[in-house]
Amino acid sequence: MLDTIGASATRILFVDDEPSILKSLRRVTRSMSAECIFVDNGRDALALMRENPFDVVVSDMRMPEMDGATLLAEIARDYPETMRLVLSGFAEDDLILAAINEGRVWGFIHKPWDDHQLIVTLQHAVTTQQMMVERALLRRTVERYTSELKESFVSFVGGSLPMQAVYNQIERAAPSNASVFITGPSGTGKELAAEAIHKLSERKNGPFIALNCAAIPTELMESEIFGHVKGAFTGAVSARDGAATQAHNGTLFLDEIGEMDISLQAKLLRFIQTGSFQKVGGTKQENVNIRFVCATNRAPLDAIANGTLREDLYYRLNVVALHLPPLNQRENDPILLANTFLQRFAAQERKELVGFSSEASSLILGYDWPGNVRQLQNCIHNVVVMSAGPLITPNDIAIALQLDPQQVATIISNKALTKPFTPSAAPIAPNASKPNADELQPLSKIEKNYIELAIEVCHGNVVKAASALGVSPSTLYRKIQSWEAKAS
Repeated sequence: MLDTIGASATRILFVDDEPSILKSLRRVTRSMSAECIFVDNGRDALALMRENPFDVVVSDMRMPEMDGATLLAEIARDYPETMRLVLSGFAEDDLILAAINEGRVWGFIHKPWDDHQLIVTLQHAVTTQQMMVERALLRRTVERYTSELKESFVSFVGGSLPMQAVYNQIERAAPSNASVFITGPSGTGKELAAEAIHKLSERKNGPFIALNCAAIPTELMESEIFGHVKGAFTGAVSARDGAATQAHNGTLFLDEIGEMDISLQAKLLRFIQTGSFQKVGGTKQENVNIRFVCATNRAPLDAIANGTLREDLYYRLNVVALHLPPLNQRENDPILLANTFLQRFAAQERKELVGFSSEASSLILGYDWPGNVRQLQNCIHNVVVMSAGPLITPNDIAIALQLDPQQVATIISNKALTKPFTPSAAPIAPNASKPNADELQPLSKIEKNYIELAIEVCHGNVVKAASALGVSPSTLYRKIQSWEAKAS
């Protein structure tokens, strides 16, 4: 027998073989804002669970065919997030013990019951179940989010959120043939990004040719790109292929493109648009299939404004924009990189070094690294060569960075004193007077303002703000979505 009351997102299943008990339960639960379903045996209860699991199941203990302990045990095994309650008489202690052992029950409703107490127990069960489901959902979300984080990617090392965004952009851009324009300070790994784009593209079996426009004299740059024929200029004793020919069916990476002579940029633009070029001193038109990736450590729009970068060339190359963050914005990546470099250079230099002291790690994390990853790499190489080991100390790093003891102490102290943004740091003046009752704001508004302030303090990083506030990132995202929905 099956009977249903109400229609709600919350679903409660009652199981009892006595019609009078089910009738009483239907009467008591009519006032609840929940969908209540009543069955008189365990088999029907399991069949309904398989169709659509219930939030709460309340079962009698003594029933024919399948007793309550067995029913709740099966539900505990197959539907662990369903709250399980026993409906029992005072003389059923042995069955209740079995239900506890096998069905892991949450609570009891004794026969005869007090109507008010029964409703309170059911409401408490529903609330607890919703909290359990939410926590399980948040846990799965966090686990999924954590599992998606990468501490390394192609040749990159780093698990910070800014680098996760870089990895994601590279993965999305790599399969296409679109040109990529990489920006970022010197030493952040722009060439590594270009190589990663190439290795993850369909051109991965073709050549990757890198050309540093800042390292080649202006008068030789055209020949480096396009090649030359014999006798094209003084010293051209033989014909030579340039980077354009070498990169056919592959990727050509032009680093520091803003350093290229402005007149040569016009020729490069035509080459990119047509895929054809002539060698210096030659007359034969050559055609190649190339993907272009370029980079600069300067702000492109500033370079356009001061006339060192052609605007049309920039917009032709800037189909996909990729920015690499400086090392001091990469959270705990400096210590990950430092350990990677330590292992590499220790093996290379045949040194027995076991790692960094806690103070040395604080110095690495607290230092600003104006030269970014390249500076850190050179620093650790110096430390490996010069340190007596086996543990790297702050003094070893200080010598490599030419820091005096006071600078070292300040950096380590500042790192140690850095605390997360918490409610105790609320921006309230210490001597502010207490507000009047009519000046009080709703708690929801105070919460919204404070969360928005935390996100602002964390420079828009919601995950970092959530960590500082001691809540799950998904909690903040859900609140933000709720606010946006109300505003629309």
